[in-house]
Amino acid sequence: WSHGYRYRKYVSSLPGKPDIVLTKYKICIFVDSEYFHGKDWDVGQCERVKNGTHPDYWVSKIENNMKRDREQEAELRGKGWKVMRFWSRDVVKNTDECIKEISD
Repeated sequence: WSHGYRYRKYVSSLPGKPDIVLTKYKICIFVDSEYFHGKDWDVGQCERVKNGTHPDYWVSKIENNMKRDREQEAELRGKGWKVMRFWSRDVVKNTDECIKEISD
């Protein structure tokens, strides 16, 4: 709000219930958990999950989350929305950079 942007949180009428929605600019922002949304999935994270506790459940769960994310993103884009995704740790550690990316 201090940057002059008005937004809504968790808009359930949109696919995926985006974390932040800038309706004036038709921007949906998702802040994804690194673990549950598969950050670095193709470069080692999958192997760490496979070697952990209950690998069948977690591999399936995370891969389904990633698939659902792609489907919801495609649906939003088809409706004319711009979709932005940030990793939760990036938002915490680099908040100003995330805000700048949104502003740009």
